[in-house]
Amino acid sequence: MARWLCGSLALALLLGTLVGPVGEYSERLFWVHMVRHLALIMLVPVLLVWARPPLPHRSPGGPVVALAGYTATVVLTHLTGFQQASLASGWVRAGELALYLVVGWWYFRPLVDLRPGLPHLLRFLLLAAGMGADTLTGLVLMLSRTPLAPGYGGADVLADQQAAGAIMWFGGDLLMMLLMIVVGVRWSRAAPDDQGLGRWLESARRDALLGPGGAAEHGVDQDVDQDVDQDEAALAAYNARLAALAGQAPAPLPGKFPERRR
Repeated sequence: MARWLCGSLALALLLGTLVGPVGEYSERLFWVHMVRHLALIMLVPVLLVWARPPLPHRSPGGPVVALAGYTATVVLTHLTGFQQASLASGWVRAGELALYLVVGWWYFRPLVDLRPGLPHLLRFLLLAAGMGADTLTGLVLMLSRTPLAPGYGGADVLADQQAAGAIMWFGGDLLMMLLMIVVGVRWSRAAPDDQGLGRWLESARRDALLGPGGAAEHGVDQDVDQDVDQDEAALAAYNARLAALAGQAPAPLPGKFPERRR
């Protein structure tokens, strides 16, 4: 029921920001555009994550790269001449809206997913770091005395730009803080093994030892709680990988002896 509700809210919010009054006035007023921006890059992706649609669940490049993509998207589409260019071209505007959705999904998917994944500590820190992009962009728009997108706002371009900056700063930070509260509550209720970086760090060690896709190739369980140094399956797979790189037969595990030839 909750998944269905989140999916329905995401679809309704998406349609509401693309058509109707919001869609119309976002081409005239910078502050309305900012409302649509926050809906598309934050609210819709988060609701979609909670709805769990059949979309890719692995973020390309990892969460830190996704954070860099989110930061670059927010800053570069608002503090350069991009907004003015998007007003002059429907194709640029359409690409911008699609970019917000994709980048929002890419960034928020591993951070707000209710299923096991990244450690809660790492999720919390990455959300706090993403807040910096919203704060920076909002402050620059509020304090700048130069219209960055003079096509917006009609007679009072600067007032419209300052209102857009305030929405970005206060609205974006508020949404981030609410998500951080959700992560914080789940963090406080997590099992002792999930309080720090334990399981995630052990999984990262397995990936480093076995290489990309190595665990699945050799049938090593990625979700096992055992220390990789004590996991015979992981050690055997690592041994086989080294042997393949050296072009020779895999060496036996410690305590294992090759069969005697007759």
